[in-house]
Amino acid sequence: MEFQLDQAREVLSTTPDVLNAMLRGKSAVWLHCRKTAEAFSPADVIGHLSHGERTNWMPRVEAILQHQDTRAFGGFDRFAFRPLIENKSIEELLDEFAALREQSLAKLHSLHLSDEQLALPGKHPDLGAVNLSNLLATWVVHDLGHISQIVKAMANEYRDAVGPWRAYTTILG
Repeated sequence: MEFQLDQAREVLSTTPDVLNAMLRGKSAVWLHCRKTAEAFSPADVIGHLSHGERTNWMPRVEAILQHQDTRAFGGFDRFAFRPLIENKSIEELLDEFAALREQSLAKLHSLHLSDEQLALPGKHPDLGAVNLSNLLATWVVHDLGHISQIVKAMANEYRDAVGPWRAYTTILG
C-alpha cells in the first residue's frame, strides 16, 4: 500500500482510544506485565508514546519542512520516559497521551501537506536519507507495533494457564 496521509490519520487518531479501552481500569498485574524482562510493560508503552509525541514525530516533521536533509534529526532516547511516568496512574498517563496526540494531529492537519512536501527529504541520524512520508508511515507502524506489544505481553501472562490450548494460540508462539 502506498502512503496516504488520510489513512495514516485514521490510525493515529484512534490509537489513544484503543489504548484507553485496553488499559484503563486494569490492575497492576496487567499494566506492568512484560513478555521478557527487558521489554516494555503496557504502562511503559504509554510513557514511551507520550515522550515520542513531545520529542520525536512532529519535531521531525517540522525539521524536514524547515531544513530538509541539510541537518540530521536529533537522536531519540526511547527510555527517557521512565522518570516521566513515575507515580502516575494509568488514567493520568492515558489522558496525557490522548492530549498530546490530539495536539500533534491538530498541528499536522494545520500544515495542509502537499504531495510535494510529503516527498521532501530528511536525514535520520542513523538511517540516513528518509522523506516526510517515510516518517509519517513509520509513526503509524510504530503505534501499531506498540499496540501489538501490549497485546502480546498481556497474553503471555496466561501462557501456562491456557494448558493444551497453547497449541492453538498463535499469539503465544
